[in-house]
Amino acid sequence: MSKEQVKAILDRVLTWPPERQEDAAKMLMLMESQDESVYRLTDEQVEEVRRRRSDPDAQRLTLDEFKERLKQRLGE
Repeated sequence: MSKEQVKAILDRVLTWPPERQEDAAKMLMLMESQDESVYRLTDEQVEEVRRRRSDPDAQRLTLDEFKERLKQRLGE
């Protein structure tokens, strides 16, 4: 995407309702803060994430199921 395309999108954002502009700003700030994180995946970890995400039969857990498994692993 070119700088002109990005600028055009950002200019359109300014025409959105204030609540939606705030949502967009929060999302962009979140993305920006992720760049400041000290945590980085290795190339191998990135490939593993991609492999797992591409699995159509991947097991999925609800948040409550995940929390329960985490408690069990931590011995709580």
